[in-house]
Amino acid sequence: MHRLEKTSNVEEMREVLAELLKIGCPEQNLRDAITLDLYSHALIFCRQQGFSLEQTSVACALLQDLHKACAATPLGNVEECYRYFTSVLFCHGVRRPPFSIDLFKEEQLLALADYVVNTYFRHFKLYKYVFTPQVRLDLSLTYMGLQPPKLWPKEKEGEEAEEQALTPQEEELEIVAQPEQESSQVCVLRTYIKTQLNKELGQLQQLVEERPEGQRGKAEHQVDCSRATSSATSKQKQEQD
Repeated sequence: MHRLEKTSNVEEMREVLAELLKIGCPEQNLRDAITLDLYSHALIFCRQQGFSLEQTSVACALLQDLHKACAATPLGNVEECYRYFTSVLFCHGVRRPPFSIDLFKEEQLLALADYVVNTYFRHFKLYKYVFTPQVRLDLSLTYMGLQPPKLWPKEKEGEEAEEQALTPQEEELEIVAQPEQESSQVCVLRTYIKTQLNKELGQLQQLVEERPEGQRGKAEHQVDCSRATSSATSKQKQEQD
């Protein structure tokens, strides 16, 4: 703090502050540049308020702890950080050893609190975006009551050829051997469909069987009629002769 106190302008103060914070080249690193701006503006505020070296050191330490709490998690914790900052700040405004000390006056506490709220908390999400890692959420859904899909291992070409060469009877046996796990509603629906199909098939079969007999009867009737007419015409010719 003594080196920072001896600086005469802002540029010199930023150079000393970058050396103390071990910031090499803030122009090439966004985080280092933001950190340097954060503490340099805090030092300018402390000089404007006429803080002593102890007060300036404590104000920078409070801001550093607040920034660490913000960057500790990518989740939103602005309310927790604000409660932490106010509790630690007021510990330096009331003389109650060993828990607190009256380092700041009431006006200085209010001024420091307003400065932090109007600068750091106003851009809280921006600080969190820069200094915390990006969070990516991957969801995997599992539905109750459904079996997970089975991954069949890759088989050889010879085994696949043998499976394809199975006879229909063997395929039926394999199908029957597989356990059927169906609900009661599916079973009822399946039986209803089977009965309706069997009924329709029976009706169609009756129609197919009855149709040739009807046609045969009509043909016989036509033959009898033709015979009767032919016999009648022959009788008439005989009478005329």
